[in-house]
Amino acid sequence: MKRRELLTLAGAALAARPLTALSQQQPLPVIGFLHSGSPGPFANLVAAFREGLREASYVEGQNILVDFRWAEGQYDLVPELAADLVRRQVALIVAGGGAAPALAVKAVTRTIPIIFISGGDPLRLGLVARLDRPGGNVTGVNLVTAAMSGNRLGLLRELVPGATLVAVLLNTSNPTAATQLTEFQEAARGIGQPIHIVKATSERELDAAFASFSELRPDALLVSPDPFFYSRRNQIVRLAGRLALPALYEQREFALAGGLMSYGTSLAHGYRQAGIYAGQILGGAAPAELPVIQSAKFELVINLRTARALGLTVPQSLLSTAEVIE
Repeated sequence: MKRRELLTLAGAALAARPLTALSQQQPLPVIGFLHSGSPGPFANLVAAFREGLREASYVEGQNILVDFRWAEGQYDLVPELAADLVRRQVALIVAGGGAAPALAVKAVTRTIPIIFISGGDPLRLGLVARLDRPGGNVTGVNLVTAAMSGNRLGLLRELVPGATLVAVLLNTSNPTAATQLTEFQEAARGIGQPIHIVKATSERELDAAFASFSELRPDALLVSPDPFFYSRRNQIVRLAGRLALPALYEQREFALAGGLMSYGTSLAHGYRQAGIYAGQILGGAAPAELPVIQSAKFELVINLRTARALGLTVPQSLLSTAEVIE
């Protein structure tokens, strides 16, 4: 064959290579995403997680896939959902919505990287051995929600100084409920504030809990940090509004939904950080070498319209440091 014909054939072969390579390319890595809540109420946090992935140069559907597993507030389903992701042999697992998903995943794999997003103390929970160098296959984001009980109770007293009894709404099916209960009781004793614990683990029990307030007659309400409560924030805010009950919540989304006040770390910031860590691990980083992120972005949000409706005067000391919703 002549040189020109050889070059023509070679060029044709090179032109055909992308199609052949495309048909034989490796499947996209899959991130398992396990959560104790429901997809609808947590859509904003999934969006924050995807934002973190994009910052790490990963886009769902282009160079990664995400396999979501939602427990819909039923903690007893979490272990099987975790085991299912492990059986699928995903590249890594992001566990959000409290400590239960992270603990469930850790119980069934020592090899698949795990990124937790939880408000409980990861050392006390046994998720990691150290914060700076976690070791093993687990790292993540500590939202520092469990240690804020005293701060929230103090803020509620500042807003409702005449409160003689504060009701505390607690989800006893949450794995950290016992720790939360102890912290609330210690915080209340520390400032001499009588509290009454009201338990709720389902929508029906939420209705019953608020119905009990007619007899209990608390002056204010403190809603404990919990993924189920977060997913039912519209229901909880509506029930508190019907009783004209001043309430303090953990996340700003409660205040945006009409709740009086919230104080806690930014969930969106935490989920974004988890997305960044997921990208780094997909790029070759070892979770054992990635320090646990201690979320330090705290948000105080006050819904001034709700305060006026309740006849409350918000102290300037709170207004000056809060994000105010008019």
